[in-house]
Amino acid sequence: MLTETLRRHGPALALAALLGTSGVLHLRRPGIFRPLVPRVLGDPDPWVLGSGVAELACAAALVLPPTRPLGGWASAALLVGVFPGNVTMAVRSRPDARGWAGKPAVAWARLPLQVPLVAWAVAVARRAG
Repeated sequence: MLTETLRRHGPALALAALLGTSGVLHLRRPGIFRPLVPRVLGDPDPWVLGSGVAELACAAALVLPPTRPLGGWASAALLVGVFPGNVTMAVRSRPDARGWAGKPAVAWARLPLQVPLVAWAVAVARRAG
């Protein structure tokens, strides 16, 4: 019974936990995410706030089976949408960065990780639909 429940709901709930944690972090520690916003977009604060709220909304949608397909597709779209921010962070990274996220090894390593995250969200959406 527990194994079946975890098999059925575990991937969606784990993705919800990941996005929910990131969403809370966006709201509680926005300074971490400001450097990810491309300068062409202007003031980073609305973008950081908006992406945090979007992550929380996706997480909430993933938790409930009736909204899970929408949550999965929205999560995939969000993860694709924030990819330019990850590229910006990688390009701006430098060895003497104060925070760990600004270090080149971390910033560049994040880029290929976006692919399995998007695939995970798509798999959750398809499985739930």
